[in-house]
Amino acid sequence: MFASTNQDTAVQLLETVGLADTELSARLRLLADTDARYLKDIKINVTNSLGAATLTRKEAYLIGVAVAVNEKQAALQASFEKLATQEGANEKEIAEVISCTSLMNANNVYYRFRHFVNKEFYTATPAGIRMSIMANPVTGKEFFELLSLVVSALNGCEMCVTSHEEALLKHGTDQQRVLEAVRLGAVLRSLIVLL
Repeated sequence: MFASTNQDTAVQLLETVGLADTELSARLRLLADTDARYLKDIKINVTNSLGAATLTRKEAYLIGVAVAVNEKQAALQASFEKLATQEGANEKEIAEVISCTSLMNANNVYYRFRHFVNKEFYTATPAGIRMSIMANPVTGKEFFELLSLVVSALNGCEMCVTSHEEALLKHGTDQQRVLEAVRLGAVLRSLIVLL
């Protein structure tokens, strides 16, 4: 009985992120077969994070695209792209999310290096990384900063996280919105571990 109920929970979890047609991974199956309490937790975490009050569904799904791209999870990326499109996202916005994720990966490595080494030559020398996409983003400057923050948090770049959080506060973004976006990124990354 438990395995069947837990398998239903696992399927519902996948449906929440649009992966209803995907078979259960070995990891999810193991959790379902062993009555793992965490399966219910992750389902609640994903559902609650996607439904955060400060994020529209479109924004939550676009953050999902960024997390899936960052974590190289193609099936989840395609699913979130479809969900975001259903909520009104267009191809330019999705392309920008992918571009932002790529740019943040370059910046996160570069600025982590500068932070770790902490030598004046490296910190005084211009980065030399083109970032023209940040000048006039189609998703808007505030949301672009939010995406940048989430990806930077996933990649563990302290300098980038601090910089993007500060920029968001200057845009008038509420700290609850910042928190909920980063929590969504964290929860989706935890889901990817199980896929």
